[in-house]
Amino acid sequence: MDSTKVTTSESVSKKKGKTKKLKQKIKPDEAPVQEMEQAEIEVTENKSESGACFPPTFSVSEIKNKQRRHAMFLKLKEEKRKAPPKEVPKTIENQRIYDETTVNPEDEEVAFDEGTDEFSAYFNRLTNPKVLITTSDRPRGRTVRFCEQLATMIPHAHVYYRRGLALKRVIPQCISRGFTYLMVINEDRKVPNGLVLCHLPDGPTAHFKVSSVRLRKEMKRRGKDPTEHVPEVILNNFTTRLGHSIGRMFAALFPHDPQFVGRQVATFHNQRDFIFFRFHRYIFKNEKKVGIQELGPRFTLKLRSLQKGTFDSKFGEYEWVHKVSFIPLLNAYLCIIYSFNYLGKIFRWLMKLFLLYIM
Repeated sequence: MDSTKVTTSESVSKKKGKTKKLKQKIKPDEAPVQEMEQAEIEVTENKSESGACFPPTFSVSEIKNKQRRHAMFLKLKEEKRKAPPKEVPKTIENQRIYDETTVNPEDEEVAFDEGTDEFSAYFNRLTNPKVLITTSDRPRGRTVRFCEQLATMIPHAHVYYRRGLALKRVIPQCISRGFTYLMVINEDRKVPNGLVLCHLPDGPTAHFKVSSVRLRKEMKRRGKDPTEHVPEVILNNFTTRLGHSIGRMFAALFPHDPQFVGRQVATFHNQRDFIFFRFHRYIFKNEKKVGIQELGPRFTLKLRSLQKGTFDSKFGEYEWVHKVSFIPLLNAYLCIIYSFNYLGKIFRWLMKLFLLYIM
């Protein structure tokens, strides 16, 4: 009996020693644990595959199972490598306040207005466009060349010199000779800076500011001079009530049926209330690829006013007038006044009272 008890006790002690040695051998490496401790990330409201929630302050090193800890470490590492979603860049167009005057072209009211306005005769093919282009008094060479290039671009356009005549005397002569448009190019310091477009015989009359004028010789990689073919007309972003009338005014400058053989396109692109004009020609490289070649001239228009009827500077009725903000002008004036040492304080006090009275 004593011998059996000794053998069993010795065997039990040997088994305990073996388990201790095995536990010492199975210890995890310390190097990946240090990497995991460096990559500790606080995870909130995360759920494991079993559906259990982690505590608010949870780190990967607290997981005792080596395989799960390693899988969680790799998962967090992949989430960290993933790039954040790209944000939509802020532009003037997407940050712009929606215009309430935007209309649907298929609306019945819009269709009725278009059927009874001043351009209805043109769109019903009752009249053909004929344009007279003239300038202000004593035009310079750049303005004259600009008018000549406009005449080569617009079919049935004729250039006449003003010779000091008032527009009130020019308009009846244009109507008697069958012209449907009168275009006047104004200049300042030998540079074209204004355009008056008058639809005959009943109006309306639009006044534009002209900027960024580039003639054909000033353009790089321009094509040959345009041919006499009737170009296509593209009107972009004329979606408001005012834009509809301006777009119809530009469309009525050109004949109805374009000649596609000439491969010429006139584009009026409205963006941020600026109208960009370009004149291109198609170039067919093969059956699938098509290129464009700019012919010129190019310029930018900004609408200043829209007047009912023909041009009348004294008694004309205006449909729309561009509002001018006086605050930037006052700020510029204040900066000039502040530069003076003696009168700066007095003028500053007076201008503050003036601004408070305006606001």
